[in-house]
Amino acid sequence: MTSRLAALRAAVGDLLKPWLHGPHMLAFLPALSLAGFWMGGEAVLLMLSLSMPLLYMVAGDRGAALAPTGSVAALGADLVDAQGAQELADRMLHAAREAELSTACYVIEAAELDALARHFGQDTAETLRELMLRRIRTMLRREDLGVRIGDARYLVLLGPALRLDLETQLAVADRLQRAVEEPAETATGTHYLTACIGFCGLSRLPDGSDGAQLLEAAQTALADAQANGPSAVRAWSVGMRAERRARVSLLSDIDRALANGQIQPWYQPQLCTSTGRISGVEALARWLHPERGIVPPADFLGPLDEAGQMDRLSETILQHALTALRGWDAEGIDLPRVSVNFSATELRNPQLVARIRWELDRFGLDPRRLAIEVLETVIAESPEGIVARNILGLSELGCHIDLDDFGTGHASITALRRFPVHRLKIDRSFVSRIDRDEEQRRMLAAILGLADRLDLETLAEGVESAGEHALLAQLGCDHVQGFGIARPMPAAHLSEWARSHAREIAGARDLGRSSG
Repeated sequence: MTSRLAALRAAVGDLLKPWLHGPHMLAFLPALSLAGFWMGGEAVLLMLSLSMPLLYMVAGDRGAALAPTGSVAALGADLVDAQGAQELADRMLHAAREAELSTACYVIEAAELDALARHFGQDTAETLRELMLRRIRTMLRREDLGVRIGDARYLVLLGPALRLDLETQLAVADRLQRAVEEPAETATGTHYLTACIGFCGLSRLPDGSDGAQLLEAAQTALADAQANGPSAVRAWSVGMRAERRARVSLLSDIDRALANGQIQPWYQPQLCTSTGRISGVEALARWLHPERGIVPPADFLGPLDEAGQMDRLSETILQHALTALRGWDAEGIDLPRVSVNFSATELRNPQLVARIRWELDRFGLDPRRLAIEVLETVIAESPEGIVARNILGLSELGCHIDLDDFGTGHASITALRRFPVHRLKIDRSFVSRIDRDEEQRRMLAAILGLADRLDLETLAEGVESAGEHALLAQLGCDHVQGFGIARPMPAAHLSEWARSHAREIAGARDLGRSSG
């Protein structure tokens, strides 16, 4: 009986709240008072004066339960911190359970906001953040709640509802996503955002779960959505919790691995197509796990970046690479240069150039013997700012700049000329099957022609056969790298490989282009 009365009270509150709390009541209440006095005198007026506060209590207490207080109010109604988000989730859960209804939590991430902030400035980014929040709120009912919980992240809590099955939750996610991904006009032009969404309904959580668990479930679902590409939507499931625990465990293992020296670079040779000699090596991170063996980079680079540990990895790889280079010099092995990959996160470090200069001085190496590999997507997204200044600073220091995965990041020729790039690393997707695919060969020839006109060296990665190697040399590609030449190997093994390779080409005259 009590639960029915609670449900009835909640229904009456939902019905009366929009009517009683609207701005029209400022005009309606005096008219109601006069009408009551005219029709029934003081008795009716007294009845109205007593009943209106009671009606306000019925309709208003449920909304008051969700009113922001404490840390939520401190940050304002639009932006809340982690504690405030949990507080809001707790209150929504309490309201839903009290009314014996359901609720759901959504976490939305607008993927391009950080890149737009770097490219167009914080004013444009803030305009877009506010616009996205307004759009999200237009998709919600009066009893729902939408706030921002980060630079590019939003939280939506659905008010208590009777029918909130998975189909309904998916429909809400679709509306929210379409609202965020609609083209946005600002003073800097038209911008296109993509949104990943993770959500969880109350019915999917164990009995007794609190707001923190509801929020964590939605955030876990968001992480799964982001791992599946742009514009993905995922509902939380029990299996995701196990995956998240495994990810947390992996991050803990990575931290120990960096401290214990388990993550080290292996080196893949690069050959000059004109001479056949080694023109350099690329340092590639490998995790030598004591129980799992060699852990692929794809399994730990992503979590490492999320944990903000890429600078630490970069420092480890660079020190090992420079140590190896000096060791090869001592062995009399002719190895001109070592290439090290730098992510966008590392390139935003204002101390990067100073750190590289210090490391090179410490090892007594000429800066020209270090190549910095930068993804084409980084140049496409960061034509100016700290990233551009770091790349320019490293080039002025004497380091070579390699543009990695060229052809996949949509960098314009103008951006290419703005950066001091020395060599284009042609992505393996353009190299594969060039000895058997005429269209692929024409595409590669066009890239090589562009590099030649821009006076840039070229290196083709992903070379897997002698036929591809020979044809690349004939087309004018300067350097080659791939499994068809050699797989990545530890520094000691590379010494043996380099000596063996030198013996094979001893006495040979110009190879590669001249052989054609």
